[in-house]
Amino acid sequence: MPIKSGFVDKLIERLDRLDPGSLQTHFLRLAGEKGLLETIFHAIHEGLIVLDESGRILYANRAAGRLLGFKVEEAGNQPIDRYLQEINWNRVLDLDEGEWSRLASREIEISYPEHRFLDFYVVPLSLVDEKEKGAVLILRDVTREREHHAQTLQSERLQAVTLLAAGVAHEIGNPLNSLNIHLQLLEREVGDLPEESRASLMELLDVSKREISRLDRIIHQFLRAVRPTLPNFESSDIRELLRESVGFLQNEIEDRGVWVEIKCDDEVPVVKVDRAQIKQAFYNIVKNALEAMPSGGALKVSVYVKEPFVAVAFVDTGPGIDARELGRIFEPYQTTKKEGSGLGLMIVQRIAREHGGEIEVDSRPHEGTTFILYLPTDERRVRLLKAHRPGNGNETGNGAT
Repeated sequence: MPIKSGFVDKLIERLDRLDPGSLQTHFLRLAGEKGLLETIFHAIHEGLIVLDESGRILYANRAAGRLLGFKVEEAGNQPIDRYLQEINWNRVLDLDEGEWSRLASREIEISYPEHRFLDFYVVPLSLVDEKEKGAVLILRDVTREREHHAQTLQSERLQAVTLLAAGVAHEIGNPLNSLNIHLQLLEREVGDLPEESRASLMELLDVSKREISRLDRIIHQFLRAVRPTLPNFESSDIRELLRESVGFLQNEIEDRGVWVEIKCDDEVPVVKVDRAQIKQAFYNIVKNALEAMPSGGALKVSVYVKEPFVAVAFVDTGPGIDARELGRIFEPYQTTKKEGSGLGLMIVQRIAREHGGEIEVDSRPHEGTTFILYLPTDERRVRLLKAHRPGNGNETGNGAT
């Protein structure tokens, strides 16, 4: 910001009255105060940017550079719209009340240098002193707060589903058992009928039994999703659990004409997991992939170490997931299948998080979908209690199914 000539004249006049020793003392004190202020500004977590009346950067602290992806040393005199676009800075700096009040407190989303959500605050300096020009920007990273809010919403949804579970188990489970028993009795009665009338009735009975069986599976999956049990951690070889899970689906794999390949790194550490829950997670992901490829395809599964996790990646050649649906696939009852319950992936995500891990998904329409399950190699990342590290296991090598 340019220094006014009157200020310079007064400064020179006062300096002429000082002896060299006092002058040096005053400059050292000013330099020290300037250094202290800069240290304080750089230590602040919020990003601070001071703009001149033309929208160029006069000052920026390190937090601002980190949030917007620029070097503080190179930002001086750069136009602010180089880093924050799609904002009419001319109107803001011209004190257009409608424009800067709209930006006075606003949340923005940026993708560079990384995806973040920022709380964006603008204050024209003229609000403090009418003679001053320019503005001050304050940026605060609220990405974690948004993530926490999203997790809270998800927790509330799960709680609502849990409250419904008891009623579902009682109101549907008991009549379902009764129907199943009566169908068995009816099947015995039909068995005594003549052959010509028995065949068509048996066909109808088979359809009814299959539908009841499907409904029973949906209810059990539903209850498993909303009534999770605490993991029973055991030292396990993830490769062994993966092969067992794929083996359960071997008949369906062959019926659908899907080629499955499993590749494992030689050095995969033993991890502490609940064996039944992890096999359930593997089963659900593989089952999803098979149902996405009813006319055949390929499923490539790989196990590798990505510290501090063991990663298990599932890559299918199905039709992919529409971008509009991708962000909702872990929500309860979200499914694109006619016979799906929409609970399988929710269960997978819950199991991953209860193990201190996470699941990632990447999908492109007409190109396939990738799920990556990350499981921690360190027990403290699972329970957050003890700092015990299980030993490595090298019992098995590469394998394919």
